[in-house]
Amino acid sequence: MAALPVNLDMDVLRTFVTGIDLGSFAKAADCLGRSPSAISLQMRKLEDQVGQTLLRRNGRGLALTEPGEMLLGYARRLLDLNDAAVSAVATPALSGSVRLGLPQDFTETGLPTVLARFARLHPAVRVEVHVERDAVLRSELEAGRLDLALVWDATGAAGEGSLVAHLPLVWIGPRAGVVGAAHRPLPHPLPLALFGTPCLFRHAALKALDAAGIPWRVAFSGPGLAGLWAAVAAGLGVTLRTPHGLPPSLRPLDPDEADLPPLPSLRLRLVRGMGGADPAVERFAELLRETLAETTRVVAPLP
Repeated sequence: MAALPVNLDMDVLRTFVTGIDLGSFAKAADCLGRSPSAISLQMRKLEDQVGQTLLRRNGRGLALTEPGEMLLGYARRLLDLNDAAVSAVATPALSGSVRLGLPQDFTETGLPTVLARFARLHPAVRVEVHVERDAVLRSELEAGRLDLALVWDATGAAGEGSLVAHLPLVWIGPRAGVVGAAHRPLPHPLPLALFGTPCLFRHAALKALDAAGIPWRVAFSGPGLAGLWAAVAAGLGVTLRTPHGLPPSLRPLDPDEADLPPLPSLRLRLVRGMGGADPAVERFAELLRETLAETTRVVAPLP
C-alpha cells in the first residue's frame, strides 16, 4: 500500500517564514503571540515532517541549511496561495485603482514583491506606479494625483503619515577603488556624486562635510539613481544614501577607515493622499508595510 502524502501545516510554515524574515525565532514568538517553547516545537515538527534538518547553529544565532533554503521558497509560495484563497472566499472582491509613488531606491527590491503579491490577491485592482524623487512625490500627493507614497523624512515630523522604517545613512564608494581604501588619504577636495537640488541626501552630505571642515566638489550631478550608481562605481566620486538596494559594485564606506564624518539615520514614511479611505488603497498599504518589513530589516514598530 502506497504511503500517505505528508500534509504540511500552514501555521507551522508561517512560523518558519516569519522567524527567517525577522532574523530570530524569539522575535517571531513575540510577533505571533506564542511562547518560545511553542515555536521550538513547531520547528521540530516541521523537520520531522520533511525528514531534514532545516536550521543550524551560526554563532549565537541560527542559519538555514540547504534543505531549509529550498523549503523557504516553497513555504512562501504556499502561504501566498493560502492567503489568496482565503481572501478570495472570505472577503468581497476589491476593485478600483491604487496610485503609488515611491523613491527609486525601492524599485528593484520591495516593489516587485509587493506588486506580485497584490496582483495574486486582488487581480481586479489596477495599480499605477510613479517613481520620482522625494520632492516630486510630495507635490503629487498635495495635488491629489497619488493615493500612497513612500517619502523620506529627515525632520521627524510626527504628524506625517505612518513611520515604516529607520534606515542608516552611509557614505558609499566603489567596491574596488582608491576612494575609501584603507590607509589612503581622501582626494582633496573630496569628489562627490549627487542628485541635483532639491535633494535631502545632497543636503545631508554637504552639511556633514562642511561641519567636519572637509572640502568637497561635485564631480557628478544627475537625476537618476542608476546614473548615480554608475558614476560612483566608475570612481568619479563618493555619494551618500541608505544601504538599501545597493548594487554589488558598490559598498558602504567605514567612516573611520575613510576619515569621513558620521551620519544619522533617516526615517521612511508611508503617506496617504488627500482622498478618503478606500479598501483597495488600505489593503495595498498594509501589504506594502509587510513587504518592507521583510526587505529592509530595519523596521520601526507598528503604531
